[in-house]
Amino acid sequence: MGITQHTSGTDNVKALANLAMVTGNIGKPSTGVNPLRGQNNVQGACDLGGLPDVYTGYQKVAEPANKEKFEKAWSATLSEAPGLTLVEITQAMHDGGIKGAYIMGENPVLSDPDSNHVVEALKNCEFLVVQDIFMTETAQLADVVLPGTCFAEKEGTFTNTERRVSRVRKAVDMPEGAMQDIEILNGLASRMGVSLPNTDPEAVMEEIASLTPSYGGISYARIEETGLQWPCPDKDHPGTPILHSEQFARGLGLFSELDHQEPAESPSAQYPITLNTGRILYQYHTGTMTRRSEGLEFKAPKCEVEINPADAEEYKLETGDKVTVTSARGEITATALVTDRVPEKTIFIPFHYAEAAVNKLTQAVLDPVSKIPEYKVSAVQIAKA
Repeated sequence: MGITQHTSGTDNVKALANLAMVTGNIGKPSTGVNPLRGQNNVQGACDLGGLPDVYTGYQKVAEPANKEKFEKAWSATLSEAPGLTLVEITQAMHDGGIKGAYIMGENPVLSDPDSNHVVEALKNCEFLVVQDIFMTETAQLADVVLPGTCFAEKEGTFTNTERRVSRVRKAVDMPEGAMQDIEILNGLASRMGVSLPNTDPEAVMEEIASLTPSYGGISYARIEETGLQWPCPDKDHPGTPILHSEQFARGLGLFSELDHQEPAESPSAQYPITLNTGRILYQYHTGTMTRRSEGLEFKAPKCEVEINPADAEEYKLETGDKVTVTSARGEITATALVTDRVPEKTIFIPFHYAEAAVNKLTQAVLDPVSKIPEYKVSAVQIAKA
């Protein structure tokens, strides 16, 4: 997903689409442009309305017919105005425009860009609720922490990057004091005067199918053994393993004319090194779960700054040395790892480690279309600590 984490992220994806079309890599097995998501079920979250401008199945909130459809289904009055994106919400909390926030299963103190700014925003929020399975760095700033459940403690579905909707089954009991996420949400809704009748995951899936054309034929009975790939519009449809086998939804493909764009921040005399951030094999996202795993922590216990041998020689660094990395927004100290996996004048740092939170260094500048931050390019300076 790093291809999108640039101020030119949308154009990067369009460029890949151009390449796929011009080489004929569309509509056949093992072709297409498939984003390897950073977390499982990111696709499912987007499919089911976890974006600020759509209902389920990417039905635009700004279209009156969609608004009317969901108002009738939910017996509620809905807005036609799209909501804010993640970084926009953070800025609004910082500026006082958003007074309260409810964060579920997310740890923005480590995962969002310009972490120092994120912490200021969360502290400025008048009422912060965090629903999670551990006391994350974000939960520690909350006014209320609600005890949710992990994937292995509940029923439901996941949708992966090939659009396959699969069953998730409860494997273990939740710990004492925890609650099913759906019970927490329904309990809060009832206290706010709204009755949400569906607490059974299968009934929720039936509601999803009734309101989402691409999921219309998906039911627990049909995905009991093997998942189905949307679009699956009715109960007799076999699912769609390959998109665009005949044509695109718009007919012919659309080639996009693109111009190269420089990153928002380029190396300078003060900050001559380009920082790239991302993941490593043995840790996951902000480490909320993996850093509590003895085996994984044994394999990757500390944050390492990957640095090219030529740069290591220039800065008199060896593997194992402590190195301080500074940007215009913050500073961290981590351990040097000299490797030719990174090019000269570039370093790589993973974002899993709270004690060396690399997103203190990144910037919250956005792609103008997708509003995704430019995690992948920041100008920094390095020095032996």
